[in-house]
Amino acid sequence: MTAYLGVDRSLTGRRWIGPAPDIVRQAEALVQQTEMPPALCQTLARLGVPAEDVSTYLEPTLRALLPDPRSLRDMEKAAARILQAVRTRERIAIFADYDVDGGASAALLIDWLRQLDRRATLYVPDRIDEGYGPNEAAMAALARDHDLIVCVDCGTLSHGPIAAAIGADVVVLDHHLGGETLPEAYAVVNPNRQDEDGSLAHLCAAGVVFLALVEAGRQMREAGHQGPDLMSMLDLVALATVADVAPLRGVNRALVRQGLKVMAQRARPGLVALCDVGRLETAPKSYHLGFVLGPRVNAGGRIGKADLGARLLATTDAQEAKALADRLDALNTERREIEEAVRAQALEQAEARGFDAPLVWAAGEGWHPGVVGIVASRLKERTNRPAIVIGFDGDAGKGSGRSVSGIDLGAAIHKLALEGHLEKGGGHKMAAGLSLSRAQLEPAMARLAEILAKQGADQLGASDLRLDGPLMPGAATPELVDLLEEAGPFGAGAAAPRFVFPDMQIGFAKRVGSAHLKISFGDGLGARIDAISFGAFDGPLGPALEQHGGARFHLAGRLEINEWGGRRSVQLRLEDAALAG
Repeated sequence: MTAYLGVDRSLTGRRWIGPAPDIVRQAEALVQQTEMPPALCQTLARLGVPAEDVSTYLEPTLRALLPDPRSLRDMEKAAARILQAVRTRERIAIFADYDVDGGASAALLIDWLRQLDRRATLYVPDRIDEGYGPNEAAMAALARDHDLIVCVDCGTLSHGPIAAAIGADVVVLDHHLGGETLPEAYAVVNPNRQDEDGSLAHLCAAGVVFLALVEAGRQMREAGHQGPDLMSMLDLVALATVADVAPLRGVNRALVRQGLKVMAQRARPGLVALCDVGRLETAPKSYHLGFVLGPRVNAGGRIGKADLGARLLATTDAQEAKALADRLDALNTERREIEEAVRAQALEQAEARGFDAPLVWAAGEGWHPGVVGIVASRLKERTNRPAIVIGFDGDAGKGSGRSVSGIDLGAAIHKLALEGHLEKGGGHKMAAGLSLSRAQLEPAMARLAEILAKQGADQLGASDLRLDGPLMPGAATPELVDLLEEAGPFGAGAAAPRFVFPDMQIGFAKRVGSAHLKISFGDGLGARIDAISFGAFDGPLGPALEQHGGARFHLAGRLEINEWGGRRSVQLRLEDAALAG
């Protein structure tokens, strides 16, 4: 594959890959057929959008894209059981996972029940003491005091714990990969059950919960009753979908697009407080959900009290929301410090093993279980390989993994568990968790590497930066950025457009803070753009551009709007650069 603009090794050590010839041809055809800007057409062509679908793709609606909830097995049964509990005032408990998806799923149910003048007990397990998913002690205790337990974002593989819930019905609303058998629950709704067709496998748990509430609303209307307002809850679904790295395609695009509109109305106290503590000055975009709001919600489950995130998202009290958001913000700062210490050690280990294997992994004594998933994500980003990071406490190891596009890590971990290489393991395509002993570590990682190699993980380019094409400063207008946003939301499965400004002259360059770089650049024809590169001085990019010496550069990154003093201007989020010529 020929390097784009001849850049085999950029300032950050990456090879640049441009759009394939067939994508270029499709983009040119879209320009002629739609009369839209080339940059937008390049993005749409890369996303596989034909000319006849452009208008509907740019305006995704739930009316057009929302699937029939009854297409999922057990859905009618699950919704009917929840409605029965509401109607007869049964005691309801919600058992939720400790991440954003679990917290948002729980908050959806709590909000829905509240609008029906019902309450539920929230139970979120402690990550360290209890681990992921239902456990027998907790389920048995909940069953003694409740008639119905709804497990959200967990439960599909919890045969023993669900059997321990004697005297209560259990409904599972989940999306994690199912096994060959299902637990003895009243209903298991999961698009990733092995007897599902996989058409909705991209839903996160909050998406599944939302569909369950849609089905409950339909059953209520059929009985002559009006249900709660579900559209007002889409802010929670959007947050969970992006934060759980669910592919942004199909109905997920509509859920996130509509959810962002709801979030912009600032009606949910928990999200308002979260945006304020994250210092968001504009309406949130999908980037903010994944990198500003999501990490703070997750911080409670990682290193604090596990239910803080769910409580924040569910509260209707503004003062409580502020207190919870402040606490989560402080925990997130602490989490970053812990993460950095583990990241440095894990990177050193992984580098010693080499980055060319089908699996990158690291393990260490005392590594906090709450940050191993984030560190795995960092290794994955650094190497473009599936990554596993494991923290040991004596002989017991708990790990987390993150995958890359095209490699199903959840299925690989599930196979590893079935073969007896793990004590426990599961997940979905992009993320997975596992538990194992020290004796299992080396054999398990070796076997996992074999499984992933069969999926082609060892054939991935470790240092490729994919670009959508060239752009000149004069064409990078606020209007173009607004149009590109219409092709979003961007995230997993739908990468944001990344352009290169070729042969640019740098005007000024200055360090911002300890590690960031701000520059201004132009093409010599009058048009100029500002750019910001976060963490540029953590590598060679910052020093090279700061001391540019008049040299010209190709500059690659993503466009965004910078709003300051009531003025909107285009800014490049600079990711990489290469000497021109």
